[in-house]
Amino acid sequence: MHQPLDIFTLAQKTPVMQEEMHVLHAKEQQIPGSVQYSIQRYRRFSQWNVDDMGMLVYHYEKTDPRQNYLELRFCISGNMYCKHKETECDQCKLNARNCSDRDETVDVFKLTFSPSHLSQFVKGIKQTNTGDDVLQFRHKSSFSKTMTLCSRTRLVLEAMLNHSYSDSMENIYINAQSQMLLLYSLECMIGEKEEMVFSCKFLANEADREKISKAREILIQHIGEPITIKELSRKVAMNECYLKKGFKEMYSTTIFDFYQSQRMEHAKYLLYEKGLSVTEVSLMLGYSSISHFSTAFKKHTGLKPCELLLH
Repeated sequence: MHQPLDIFTLAQKTPVMQEEMHVLHAKEQQIPGSVQYSIQRYRRFSQWNVDDMGMLVYHYEKTDPRQNYLELRFCISGNMYCKHKETECDQCKLNARNCSDRDETVDVFKLTFSPSHLSQFVKGIKQTNTGDDVLQFRHKSSFSKTMTLCSRTRLVLEAMLNHSYSDSMENIYINAQSQMLLLYSLECMIGEKEEMVFSCKFLANEADREKISKAREILIQHIGEPITIKELSRKVAMNECYLKKGFKEMYSTTIFDFYQSQRMEHAKYLLYEKGLSVTEVSLMLGYSSISHFSTAFKKHTGLKPCELLLH
Protein backbone atom coordinates (compact mmCIF):
# COMPACT_ATOMS: atom_id res chain seq x y z
CA MET A 1 0.00 0.00 0.00
CA HIS A 2 1.29 3.48 -0.92
CA GLN A 3 2.18 5.42 2.26
CA PRO A 4 3.61 8.84 1.44
CA LEU A 5 5.73 10.58 4.03
CA ASP A 6 4.32 13.29 6.25
CA ILE A 7 4.91 16.71 4.64
CA PHE A 8 6.17 18.24 7.90
CA THR A 9 8.77 15.49 8.27
CA LEU A 10 9.94 16.01 4.69
CA ALA A 11 10.20 19.77 5.15
CA GLN A 12 12.46 19.53 8.21
CA LYS A 13 16.13 20.36 7.72
CA THR A 14 16.83 20.02 11.45
CA PRO A 15 15.01 17.52 13.71
CA VAL A 16 11.88 18.61 15.52
CA MET A 17 11.01 16.53 18.57
CA GLN A 18 7.38 15.65 19.30
CA GLU A 19 7.40 17.47 22.64
CA GLU A 20 8.41 20.70 20.86
CA MET A 21 5.33 20.72 18.60
CA HIS A 22 2.77 23.13 20.05
CA VAL A 23 -0.45 23.49 18.06
CA LEU A 24 -1.73 27.07 18.09
CA HIS A 25 -4.71 26.46 15.84
CA ALA A 26 -6.25 23.45 14.09
CA LYS A 27 -9.22 23.18 11.76
CA GLU A 28 -10.68 20.33 9.74
CA GLN A 29 -13.72 20.62 7.50
CA GLN A 30 -15.55 18.90 4.67
CA ILE A 31 -16.80 21.38 2.06
CA PRO A 32 -20.09 19.90 0.72
CA GLY A 33 -19.59 18.30 -2.69
CA SER A 34 -15.98 19.49 -2.82
CA VAL A 35 -12.81 19.09 -0.80
CA GLN A 36 -11.98 17.88 2.69
CA TYR A 37 -9.28 20.08 4.14
CA SER A 38 -7.35 20.59 7.35
CA ILE A 39 -4.96 23.26 8.63
CA GLN A 40 -2.63 22.85 11.58
CA ARG A 41 -0.63 25.85 12.78
CA TYR A 42 2.40 25.11 14.97
CA ARG A 43 4.37 27.64 16.99
CA ARG A 44 7.72 28.00 15.19
CA PHE A 45 10.72 27.87 17.51
CA SER A 46 13.89 29.75 16.56
CA GLN A 47 15.98 26.57 16.22
CA TRP A 48 13.58 25.01 13.69
CA ASN A 49 14.80 24.92 10.12
CA VAL A 50 11.85 24.00 7.91
CA ASP A 51 11.65 24.29 4.13
CA ASP A 52 8.48 25.50 2.42
CA MET A 53 7.26 22.73 0.16
CA GLY A 54 4.27 20.99 -1.35
CA MET A 55 3.34 17.43 -2.22
CA LEU A 56 0.82 15.85 -4.58
CA VAL A 57 -0.36 12.40 -3.48
CA TYR A 58 -2.20 10.14 -5.94
CA HIS A 59 -3.74 7.08 -4.29
CA TYR A 60 -5.03 4.34 -6.59
CA GLU A 61 -6.72 1.11 -5.53
CA LYS A 62 -7.28 -1.25 -8.46
CA THR A 63 -9.61 -3.58 -6.55
CA ASP A 64 -11.59 -0.90 -4.72
CA PRO A 65 -12.02 2.38 -6.64
CA ARG A 66 -13.94 3.85 -3.70
CA GLN A 67 -10.59 4.18 -1.91
CA ASN A 68 -9.07 6.36 -4.66
CA TYR A 69 -8.22 9.97 -3.80
CA LEU A 70 -5.99 12.86 -4.78
CA GLU A 71 -4.38 14.85 -1.99
CA LEU A 72 -2.40 18.09 -1.82
CA ARG A 73 -0.16 18.75 1.16
CA PHE A 74 1.71 21.96 1.92
CA CYS A 75 4.07 23.19 4.60
CA ILE A 76 4.96 26.90 4.88
CA SER A 77 6.67 28.88 7.62
CA GLY A 78 7.08 32.51 8.63
CA ASN A 79 3.41 33.50 8.97
CA MET A 80 2.04 35.03 12.17
CA TYR A 81 -0.86 33.82 14.31
CA CYS A 82 -2.63 35.79 17.04
CA LYS A 83 -4.92 33.91 19.41
CA HIS A 84 -7.24 36.95 19.39
CA LYS A 85 -7.47 36.94 15.58
CA GLU A 86 -11.20 36.19 15.61
CA THR A 87 -11.92 39.31 17.70
CA GLU A 88 -9.60 41.51 15.63
CA CYS A 89 -6.82 42.17 18.11
CA ASP A 90 -6.10 45.94 18.04
CA GLN A 91 -2.35 45.37 17.91
CA CYS A 92 -2.62 42.97 14.96
CA LYS A 93 -5.01 45.26 13.08
CA LEU A 94 -2.17 47.76 13.10
CA ASN A 95 0.24 44.99 12.07
CA ALA A 96 2.23 45.59 15.24
CA ARG A 97 5.09 43.09 15.61
CA ASN A 98 5.15 43.50 19.41
CA CYS A 99 1.78 41.89 20.08
CA SER A 100 2.39 39.55 23.04
CA ASP A 101 -0.27 37.11 21.80
CA ARG A 102 1.29 36.77 18.35
CA ASP A 103 3.49 33.83 17.32
CA GLU A 104 5.44 32.94 14.21
CA THR A 105 4.16 29.68 12.79
CA VAL A 106 4.81 26.64 10.65
CA ASP A 107 1.54 25.87 8.86
CA VAL A 108 0.57 22.46 7.48
CA PHE A 109 -2.29 22.06 4.98
CA LYS A 110 -3.98 18.92 3.66
CA LEU A 111 -6.65 18.96 0.94
CA THR A 112 -8.27 15.70 -0.17
CA PHE A 113 -10.25 15.43 -3.42
CA SER A 114 -12.58 12.50 -4.17
CA PRO A 115 -12.92 10.87 -7.62
CA SER A 116 -16.56 11.97 -7.85
CA HIS A 117 -15.58 15.60 -7.35
CA LEU A 118 -12.65 15.48 -9.79
CA SER A 119 -14.63 13.72 -12.51
CA GLN A 120 -16.58 16.93 -13.30
CA PHE A 121 -13.42 18.49 -14.74
CA VAL A 122 -12.82 15.77 -17.34
CA LYS A 123 -16.33 14.92 -18.53
CA GLY A 124 -16.48 15.01 -22.32
CA ILE A 125 -12.73 15.52 -22.63
CA LYS A 126 -10.48 13.05 -24.38
CA GLN A 127 -7.57 12.36 -22.03
CA THR A 128 -4.47 13.88 -23.58
CA ASN A 129 -1.99 14.42 -20.76
CA THR A 130 -0.89 13.17 -17.35
CA GLY A 131 -3.12 15.65 -15.55
CA ASP A 132 -6.23 14.30 -17.26
CA ASP A 133 -5.24 10.72 -16.42
CA VAL A 134 -4.77 11.69 -12.77
CA LEU A 135 -8.13 13.48 -12.53
CA GLN A 136 -9.85 10.48 -14.12
CA PHE A 137 -7.85 7.97 -12.04
CA ARG A 138 -6.58 6.24 -15.17
CA HIS A 139 -2.99 6.18 -13.95
CA LYS A 140 -2.67 2.60 -12.68
CA SER A 141 -0.30 3.03 -9.73
CA SER A 142 -0.10 5.25 -6.66
CA PHE A 143 2.61 7.88 -6.41
CA SER A 144 3.59 11.01 -4.51
CA LYS A 145 5.50 13.97 -5.88
CA THR A 146 7.09 16.86 -3.98
CA MET A 147 6.83 20.37 -5.41
CA THR A 148 8.53 23.69 -4.87
CA LEU A 149 6.05 26.43 -4.08
CA CYS A 150 5.50 29.18 -6.66
CA SER A 151 4.43 32.67 -5.62
CA ARG A 152 0.84 32.02 -6.77
CA THR A 153 0.53 28.98 -4.51
CA ARG A 154 1.97 30.89 -1.54
CA LEU A 155 -0.55 33.69 -2.00
CA VAL A 156 -3.47 31.24 -2.01
CA LEU A 157 -2.22 29.41 1.09
CA GLU A 158 -1.70 32.65 2.99
CA ALA A 159 -5.17 33.83 1.93
CA MET A 160 -6.66 30.62 3.34
CA LEU A 161 -4.99 31.36 6.67
CA ASN A 162 -6.21 34.94 6.91
CA HIS A 163 -9.73 35.03 5.45
CA SER A 164 -12.66 36.25 7.54
CA TYR A 165 -15.51 34.30 5.89
CA SER A 166 -17.82 31.96 7.82
CA ASP A 167 -20.61 29.46 7.19
CA SER A 168 -21.73 29.19 3.54
CA MET A 169 -19.47 32.04 2.42
CA GLU A 170 -16.50 30.18 3.87
CA ASN A 171 -17.50 27.02 1.99
CA ILE A 172 -17.61 28.95 -1.30
CA TYR A 173 -14.28 30.64 -0.55
CA ILE A 174 -12.41 27.47 0.43
CA ASN A 175 -13.86 25.62 -2.58
CA ALA A 176 -12.55 28.35 -4.91
CA GLN A 177 -9.10 28.47 -3.29
CA SER A 178 -8.75 24.68 -3.32
CA GLN A 179 -9.47 24.60 -7.06
CA MET A 180 -6.69 27.16 -7.60
CA LEU A 181 -4.26 25.03 -5.59
CA LEU A 182 -5.26 21.97 -7.63
CA LEU A 183 -4.72 23.90 -10.86
CA TYR A 184 -1.27 25.18 -9.87
CA SER A 185 -0.19 21.75 -8.61
CA LEU A 186 -1.24 19.97 -11.80
CA GLU A 187 0.47 22.68 -13.85
CA CYS A 188 3.62 22.06 -11.86
CA MET A 189 3.42 18.30 -12.40
CA ILE A 190 2.65 18.50 -16.13
CA GLY A 191 4.98 21.38 -16.88
CA GLU A 192 8.07 19.84 -15.32
CA LYS A 193 10.71 18.58 -17.67
CA GLU A 194 11.59 14.95 -17.80
CA GLU A 195 12.40 13.67 -14.36
CA MET A 196 15.99 14.01 -13.22
CA VAL A 197 18.24 11.19 -14.37
CA PHE A 198 20.03 9.58 -11.42
CA SER A 199 23.40 7.94 -11.83
CA CYS A 200 22.08 5.15 -9.59
CA LYS A 201 19.62 3.56 -12.01
CA PHE A 202 17.51 1.98 -9.27
CA LEU A 203 16.51 5.52 -8.16
CA ALA A 204 14.34 5.77 -11.26
CA ASN A 205 11.96 3.60 -9.23
CA GLU A 206 9.62 5.76 -7.11
CA ALA A 207 9.31 3.00 -4.49
CA ASP A 208 13.09 2.92 -3.96
CA ARG A 209 13.26 6.70 -3.61
CA GLU A 210 10.50 6.53 -1.01
CA LYS A 211 12.45 3.89 0.94
CA ILE A 212 15.44 6.23 1.09
CA SER A 213 13.20 9.14 2.13
CA LYS A 214 11.77 6.88 4.83
CA ALA A 215 15.32 6.08 5.99
CA ARG A 216 15.96 9.81 6.42
CA GLU A 217 12.77 10.11 8.47
CA ILE A 218 13.82 7.20 10.70
CA LEU A 219 17.24 8.77 11.31
CA ILE A 220 15.58 11.99 12.48
CA GLN A 221 13.27 10.02 14.78
CA HIS A 222 16.22 8.14 16.33
CA ILE A 223 18.35 11.11 17.36
CA GLY A 224 18.66 9.74 20.89
CA GLU A 225 18.78 6.05 19.93
CA PRO A 226 21.84 5.28 17.76
CA ILE A 227 20.92 3.06 14.82
CA THR A 228 23.27 1.12 12.53
CA ILE A 229 23.04 1.14 8.74
CA LYS A 230 22.28 -2.56 8.90
CA GLU A 231 19.28 -1.91 11.16
CA LEU A 232 18.20 1.01 8.99
CA SER A 233 18.34 -1.05 5.80
CA ARG A 234 16.23 -3.73 7.46
CA LYS A 235 13.61 -1.19 8.54
CA VAL A 236 13.15 0.15 5.00
CA ALA A 237 13.64 -3.23 3.29
CA MET A 238 16.55 -2.15 1.09
CA ASN A 239 20.00 -3.56 0.41
CA GLU A 240 22.67 -1.75 2.49
CA CYS A 241 24.77 -0.89 -0.55
CA TYR A 242 21.79 0.53 -2.44
CA LEU A 243 20.69 2.47 0.63
CA LYS A 244 24.11 4.11 1.09
CA LYS A 245 24.56 4.95 -2.59
CA GLY A 246 21.00 6.18 -3.03
CA PHE A 247 21.09 8.30 0.12
CA LYS A 248 24.34 9.97 -0.97
CA GLU A 249 22.89 10.80 -4.38
CA MET A 250 19.53 12.07 -3.16
CA TYR A 251 20.81 14.15 -0.24
CA SER A 252 24.44 14.88 -1.24
CA THR A 253 25.76 13.52 2.05
CA THR A 254 26.47 10.14 3.61
CA ILE A 255 24.07 8.52 6.05
CA PHE A 256 26.64 8.86 8.87
CA ASP A 257 27.38 12.55 8.18
CA PHE A 258 23.66 13.38 7.95
CA TYR A 259 22.92 11.54 11.19
CA GLN A 260 25.80 13.19 13.04
CA SER A 261 24.80 16.62 11.77
CA GLN A 262 21.22 16.14 12.99
CA ARG A 263 22.40 14.93 16.40
CA MET A 264 24.81 17.81 16.90
CA GLU A 265 22.26 20.43 15.83
CA HIS A 266 19.86 18.96 18.35
CA ALA A 267 22.64 18.92 20.97
CA LYS A 268 23.19 22.66 20.37
CA TYR A 269 19.49 23.26 20.94
CA LEU A 270 19.43 21.20 24.16
CA LEU A 271 22.52 22.94 25.53
CA TYR A 272 21.86 26.50 24.46
CA GLU A 273 18.06 26.77 24.37
CA LYS A 274 16.99 24.22 26.98
CA GLY A 275 19.93 24.82 29.34
CA LEU A 276 20.71 21.13 29.90
CA SER A 277 24.13 20.05 31.15
CA VAL A 278 26.76 18.42 28.94
CA THR A 279 26.28 15.17 30.88
CA GLU A 280 22.49 15.22 30.37
CA VAL A 281 22.78 15.88 26.64
CA SER A 282 25.45 13.20 26.22
CA LEU A 283 23.15 10.63 27.83
CA MET A 284 20.08 11.78 25.88
CA LEU A 285 21.92 11.32 22.58
CA GLY A 286 23.11 7.83 23.52
CA TYR A 287 26.86 8.48 23.90
CA SER A 288 28.82 6.02 26.01
CA SER A 289 31.03 8.77 27.44
CA ILE A 290 31.11 12.56 27.70
CA SER A 291 34.51 12.66 25.95
CA HIS A 292 33.11 10.87 22.86
CA PHE A 293 30.23 13.34 22.76
CA SER A 294 32.56 16.34 23.21
CA THR A 295 34.83 15.14 20.37
CA ALA A 296 31.88 14.69 18.00
CA PHE A 297 30.41 18.05 19.01
CA LYS A 298 33.66 19.93 18.44
CA LYS A 299 34.17 18.25 15.06
CA HIS A 300 30.74 19.49 13.94
CA THR A 301 30.62 22.97 15.55
CA GLY A 302 34.27 23.89 16.11
CA LEU A 303 33.55 24.33 19.82
CA LYS A 304 33.52 22.06 22.84
CA PRO A 305 30.07 21.80 24.48
CA CYS A 306 31.27 23.74 27.54
CA GLU A 307 32.61 26.51 25.26
CA LEU A 308 29.19 26.89 23.60
CA LEU A 309 27.62 27.60 26.98
CA LEU A 310 30.04 30.50 27.50
CA HIS A 311 29.00 32.24 24.27
